[in-house]
Amino acid sequence: MSHQEEVHFWSRGCRLAGTLALPRKGGGPPCPVVVQGPGWLGLRSAKLYRPYHAALLEAGFAVFTLDYRGFGDSEGDASYIDPNGQVDDIEAALDYLATRSEIDSRRIGAFGSGGTGGGNAVAVAAKDPRVKAIVSQVPVADGRDWLHRMRREHEWLDFLARIEADRGQRAATGQGELVPARDGILVPTPERRATTVKSDVDARITELVQLASAEAIFAYRPIDLVPRIAPRATMFICVEDDSVTPEDHAFALYEAAQGPKRLVVQTGTTHYAAYERYQTLIIPLIVDWFRRFLVSGDVQVREATPIADISYLSLP
Repeated sequence: MSHQEEVHFWSRGCRLAGTLALPRKGGGPPCPVVVQGPGWLGLRSAKLYRPYHAALLEAGFAVFTLDYRGFGDSEGDASYIDPNGQVDDIEAALDYLATRSEIDSRRIGAFGSGGTGGGNAVAVAAKDPRVKAIVSQVPVADGRDWLHRMRREHEWLDFLARIEADRGQRAATGQGELVPARDGILVPTPERRATTVKSDVDARITELVQLASAEAIFAYRPIDLVPRIAPRATMFICVEDDSVTPEDHAFALYEAAQGPKRLVVQTGTTHYAAYERYQTLIIPLIVDWFRRFLVSGDVQVREATPIADISYLSLP
């Protein structure tokens, strides 16, 4: 029977909240672990990811989830969103897990989903060799491009002008512009406005964030980092014709990755609908990927001929 524990750890002076789920309570050898940082405006308690965690626990993995600084039950400035700072928080989670005797710190995987969540899995593996394999679902490769493509060109130019004016205002007054968290930085699609997939999370997210958060996203480029992960394993998952996080971001990351890699494309669906529609196909692929590179054989992932595979999934 699995066992769950609420824990706290520290990152850059902030006390963060985490949940450590173990596949069994007490005894037995140390477990491989999969660490997940939430996606854009996400929380560790999101109902969306529970089926993923349940499958990993059933397969014998521990699962560690965290609330980034400023989110959920963690300390920090809730008004400033910095994906690169979130990567620091995931690294701090790895430091914490190294203190836990139940965890095999030689067998750590990172899972991330939902825009910056997927990109953060890439970034933490590139920075920290303790991560031996990743699964990056609907990832952002280039933060500036991500924000640009949500807007028509005149809207983009207006957005840049507001950011420039905000920079001057902050320098002159110490205070910058605050914008709505859900549509002041990203531009929500009609599907995002209608979906209830994240309703449990939306109710707990701060209402206003600093416009300066956009500059932090401009500086966010997992595409520059992904080659550093080799020879460790990378798996990317995307949605064909995704209007929220364009699938060419996942393709670009896949092409730039140098070690064992796989790209899975979900067809005939949309960004949010894919979570439920393809769940029974995607979750076993994720579990098998981590089993292959964290449990079976050499956890250092040395292969004479690294695998490279692109798969298209379709359902009637």
